[in-house]
Amino acid sequence: MSIVEEIKSSFKFGSMLTKLIYINLGVFIVYNLLRFFLFIGGIPSDSLVYYLAVPASPAALLHRPWTLLTYMFFHEGFIHILFNMLWLFWFGKLFLQFLSNRQLLGVYLLGGISGAILYIVAFNVLPAFSGQALLSVALGASASVLAIVVAVSTLRPNYEIYLLFLGAVKLKYLAIATIVLDVISIPMSNAGGHIAHLGGAIFGYTYIKLLASNVDMANFLKVFSEIKIPNFSRRSKMRVTYTKEESDYDYNYRKAQEQKEIDKILEKIARSGYESLTKAEKELLFKMKK
Repeated sequence: MSIVEEIKSSFKFGSMLTKLIYINLGVFIVYNLLRFFLFIGGIPSDSLVYYLAVPASPAALLHRPWTLLTYMFFHEGFIHILFNMLWLFWFGKLFLQFLSNRQLLGVYLLGGISGAILYIVAFNVLPAFSGQALLSVALGASASVLAIVVAVSTLRPNYEIYLLFLGAVKLKYLAIATIVLDVISIPMSNAGGHIAHLGGAIFGYTYIKLLASNVDMANFLKVFSEIKIPNFSRRSKMRVTYTKEESDYDYNYRKAQEQKEIDKILEKIARSGYESLTKAEKELLFKMKK
């Protein structure tokens, strides 16, 4: 299997975490390739940032509303995307131990939007940023990533991870330290970025608290999953089937997810009996037995 085929396979069969990382890396590579060609052609590349980064000016946002989404997948510098993707990978994997792929995507998107909103409000309301909104833009996945960090830290505050030189650290302390660093960094540099981080953190905390009350803000994604795209192409009389090779990573991930579902079903049977299962759960159990 070629490298391109392996990437396509891992994107198709991988988790939402894999897809988010690939999208961020893809945007980064395409942007920097375009910037290179514009540079050697003597053309300014500022317009690329203009169309991808979210502006602090509400008037500018009205002309580029899509930037509320594009900014959270857009990085200019290598160090910026490197650390964001490392944090996304580490805490995304933790998140998926307790919650679903749909919820991960929901927290990423809504956390990023919350960060952008707080950034825009701050630059148009707070005296410290008077007159800066017209020239300021924000970019990067940091707000989305911090939403995931705070969400999983709120869900499992006493879960311990091991850090170099520090040893075992509970998630709640790591989240608090990250937020405090963002707050004290606002007067120093990249104020807009740090404010956006706080917006993402607020959303991550709010999401888990509402989830505890059976309010899942990521449910809006179910609407998109239920949309059926009609097939207008003419049906062929010949049926062609094929199988695609699956990488060891994707196979192991899929099997782990299936085992998690089976464990949940078995726990439900132990608590309430076989008749308490839904039709879908019975079908899945039957399928796995085969």
